[in-house]
Amino acid sequence: MLLIRICPVPPNHDPRWVIQDRRQVIEISKDPDHLVIPQNIMPETNTLKPNTFFIEVSRAGIPEVDGLFIPSTAPPAESESGTVSSPGYWNGRMAWDRADGKSERSPSLSYSNSYQSWRICRLDGHLAYDMTCEDEMPPTDKEWHVYKKGVAPAPKVTLHHCDPRQPCPKPNVVFVLGGPGAGKGTMCELAESQLGWTHLSTGDLLRAEREAGGTSAATIEEFMTAGKLAPNEITVTLLKSAMETITRTTGKNNFLLDGFPRSLDNLEAWSEIFGLDVELPKMLYFECPYPILEKRILGRAKFTRRSDDNVESIKLRFDTFKAKTLPIVERFKTNNNCIEVDTSQDRQDVYNLVRRHLAEHTKSKFSDKPLTETAEILLGLRPWPKK
Repeated sequence: MLLIRICPVPPNHDPRWVIQDRRQVIEISKDPDHLVIPQNIMPETNTLKPNTFFIEVSRAGIPEVDGLFIPSTAPPAESESGTVSSPGYWNGRMAWDRADGKSERSPSLSYSNSYQSWRICRLDGHLAYDMTCEDEMPPTDKEWHVYKKGVAPAPKVTLHHCDPRQPCPKPNVVFVLGGPGAGKGTMCELAESQLGWTHLSTGDLLRAEREAGGTSAATIEEFMTAGKLAPNEITVTLLKSAMETITRTTGKNNFLLDGFPRSLDNLEAWSEIFGLDVELPKMLYFECPYPILEKRILGRAKFTRRSDDNVESIKLRFDTFKAKTLPIVERFKTNNNCIEVDTSQDRQDVYNLVRRHLAEHTKSKFSDKPLTETAEILLGLRPWPKK
């Protein structure tokens, strides 16, 4: 974005128009009565988007560098490249100060146009760590460089879309239930790739926690080995933690919970952890006749090679679904909080129904965009790539 700033006019000097962008300041002196600004450098009327992000720095070789960084409130000043700052910005990019106010340099995390790098300073103002790049935001997925006054290891940088000192914004959740082979996973993947929703599977979260060796890993391993469902409190706690992490670090707030709640015990645990007075999410229930479910699962068995994709296991899984999960569906229907979707239809027809029911909370930038390659594959409009 190109900004134009009118500088104060010193005595006996002509007015000076300063054309400012991220890399340089171009000064043009003109007769005020005959001032003509070429169209290609006309100022934009849009203002900079407010800096509402927070940065967390951790695991630095200099412990004092660790901490929370908040949008800079430094007064306007001219940088080394000649660019004049504005609230929350430095050199045309967002900038941050230490939340504890202990740094002698403000902003204490900012971008240098001269060196084309992001920089983090020590409390005394000397630079400790940097990252040479042209990224619009401080990189969170790359290893930072230890600068002259820094000490290894370089820190981990985490971007927060909301103030981590405050409670996390409440998630917008939709429960997704249906019998085995009803298309829950496919439609959730479509909503994630095409509509910007986040698809969470309790099975995936439990396996990830077990493999990461978390506090509940041993318990999860014990229950999985015995072929039992993990304790409800663990399952719901993992869901809550995952949603909070995703909301804080990506800003995404729409979640599809695939295959949850599977039982009334699941639902009770949800209410206990999220609050008994909190309104339950709405539910998408994928209805499909058993013969079609069986045909689908046996058809995919050629590719998935899942041990439970056989006639006997399908019947057992479907009976379990009817006994434990259907009562939940009926409860949501009674409360007019369940949307039934007939998934025996063509996949595109089913997806159009799902998209319509999610439209209220789907951002227009997602709902209006053309189908992605992934979406076309999931809808059967494009073949799966050969391995």
